Amino acid sequence: MSDPDHDLEPDADHEPANDGQRFDRLPATPADREVAGRASREEVLDWWEERFGIGRDFLDGYSFWEKGAGKVWVFNGEADDPSRVEAIGMTFLRTRQEHWKPTTRAVQRFGGHATRNVVELDPERASRFAAGEDQDLPDWDGDWGYLIVAHRIAGGTAPIGVGLYLYDELRSVVPKGSRADLPVVDR
Repeated sequence: MSDPDHDLEPDADHEPANDGQRFDRLPATPADREVAGRASREEVLDWWEERFGIGRDFLDGYSFWEKGAGKVWVFNGEADDPSRVEAIGMTFLRTRQEHWKPTTRAVQRFGGHATRNVVELDPERASRFAAGEDQDLPDWDGDWGYLIVAHRIAGGTAPIGVGLYLYDELRSVVPKGSRADLPVVDR
């Protein structure tokens, strides 16, 4: 029987295992990792910096937590023991898959600070993207994979969500519940 007050539950080999019903703080570095497959804070910060150019210092005041297999949450500040709550902060990143994927909410919140792997769509394309429509994008000459999709509005650039760019196609991975019909606005 597991002890709900204990940070890690041993598996059959007496190695710490992930408990998908509890929040656990990400270890500071890979060397501090106790649960196999769990991302570290250092790896998360490195990924955001390498993929999107969002500096480590920008996310310095945030703590990172895993609940479930690879669902990383971000919290502005610290928490002593969030293990008994349903949510803390917002979902931020999915890590236990072949390619890490930022969440739509994280991109909308932090994507305005990105300096790379941001594709800016014109109003008509942005509206289609936000509605969940995939579209050809042969002119993109940046990286393949997950991108921050943005559009110009009110004199600035605003992130819409996450796109997946493969083989000259931009796929909208905006969750169905977050899709919207944006009005087409000229720049």
